[in-house]
Amino acid sequence: MAAVKRYRVYVTLKPQLLDSAGRTVRDALNSLGFDDVQNVRIGKLIEIEAQAADRSAVEEMCRKLLANPVTEEFEIEEVEG
Repeated sequence: MAAVKRYRVYVTLKPQLLDSAGRTVRDALNSLGFDDVQNVRIGKLIEIEAQAADRSAVEEMCRKLLANPVTEEFEIEEVEG
């Protein structure tokens, strides 16, 4: 039986795109007195556990379903243990 591998996938809007949710959170933080916050970007964290999945399989999952290649980018982290 193959070992279970764990991955974290971080999906965020491409930097050149306006993050309206992030702007709303920034404004709310500023109104609460956190005046030094200049920018907030909102994204998704997806955790995947799979037997025998390698990084290239996770990249394919991202390209086919987990991230919109037009508006988003992703980063994959393999988690130990």
